[in-house]
Amino acid sequence: MFDLLPGVSSDCERTSRRSFLQLGTLAGLGISLPAVLQHQQAQAAAKKSAADVNCILLWTRGGTSHHDTFDPKPQAPTSVRGEFQVIDTATPGVLFSEIVPNLAKHQKRFALLRGWNPQNGSHGSADQWVMSGRKFNQSIAYPTYGSVVSHHHGFKSALPPFVQLGSQVDRRFGGGTSGILGLAHNPFEMLADPNASKFTVRDITPPQGITMNRVERRRSMLQRVDALQRESDLQPTAFDALDEHYQAAMNMITAPETKQAFAIEEEDAGLRDAYGRHRLGQSCLLARRLVESGVRFVTVTDGGWDTHQNNFTSLKNSRLPPIDQAFPQLLIDLEERGLLDNTLVMWLTDFGRTPKVNSASGRDHWASAGFAIMAGAGIPGGHVLGSTDAEGGKVDSDEYHSADIATTVYHKLGLPHDLIAYSPDGRPVRLIEGRPIAEWM
Repeated sequence: MFDLLPGVSSDCERTSRRSFLQLGTLAGLGISLPAVLQHQQAQAAAKKSAADVNCILLWTRGGTSHHDTFDPKPQAPTSVRGEFQVIDTATPGVLFSEIVPNLAKHQKRFALLRGWNPQNGSHGSADQWVMSGRKFNQSIAYPTYGSVVSHHHGFKSALPPFVQLGSQVDRRFGGGTSGILGLAHNPFEMLADPNASKFTVRDITPPQGITMNRVERRRSMLQRVDALQRESDLQPTAFDALDEHYQAAMNMITAPETKQAFAIEEEDAGLRDAYGRHRLGQSCLLARRLVESGVRFVTVTDGGWDTHQNNFTSLKNSRLPPIDQAFPQLLIDLEERGLLDNTLVMWLTDFGRTPKVNSASGRDHWASAGFAIMAGAGIPGGHVLGSTDAEGGKVDSDEYHSADIATTVYHKLGLPHDLIAYSPDGRPVRLIEGRPIAEWM
């Protein structure tokens, strides 16, 4: 079912105007679509002048090991070094783990931060902290990057400004959500697998048997019901506002760019193969299509990175091969289409993993060191910033925190570093308080 205002159906005397537009539930938004879109007009009227830079964020939930990917310690004992050997990268003198050969080959395309200190080793709070730049606070729900972009820049097309692909974000502490900015700026969540043979998008693709002609007939019926209700309604201005929101919702469903954005089956088969015929690969390809169609911020999520057990087997056989294939291909594809200069691409994760391998051949949570990757939007490809000690346990040069990553993201996306939002009780809240990563400016 698609209910543009779920939870309201009818009273004892009137047929509800809302029940005529039921096509499916808006679980992807978590709220009614008109409520999400009601800010579109206001945002369009109050557009800020800023660089029109989009963002694709790859979020690997659970904490990706820095030792076994981008900060290996080949001279350390086996208990620290682990099972993998090292290989050269495209940047002389920079070594990666042997299980990311494609990323090593294309290292000139992205910048690597080895000096990230996450200051946190707890799930849930990590999703909140890393994706907003602000430590979890019970009294202030800090918004994630995509929500800030939605709030500050608004709509670019009929599509939502902020889309999340997959469900691998821990929401216990508000991670990946709009916080004090309000539900209207939460991500549109697309949970379907774009690698599926019959890929459809809930809330966008009408269910089987519901044609667009049928949708138009329902809209016509809604207008007739409106005409009857308006005559006796005491708040015609409220109806006028709702009409605008319904129109925006219908625009999204019927807009050509919406259908085109999700028509991943129209992509060249060779390009789809290059991204990888797996969920992550096709999600990265879909993210590119969404950015092309007017989405400002796309979060691609991937789970299974909490490798307390069988760390090496899991990384080698399942976790890293899809990313090693898809991430460089995303950068290549964006560059070939002339989109990389105005698209910031990031790979972030919860935190690092312990220097010492545990008794279950795994690595546990580590709060003092990890990695972050950025590309596009003027980020210097091939740059490696920061270093950790001989065991990869702490940062010993060029240390940056999540707040600093946030300030860098704001700068790249044309968001004021001193941006103020307001809590529900009217209190002004500064959203970030870090320093930019100067080397990447």
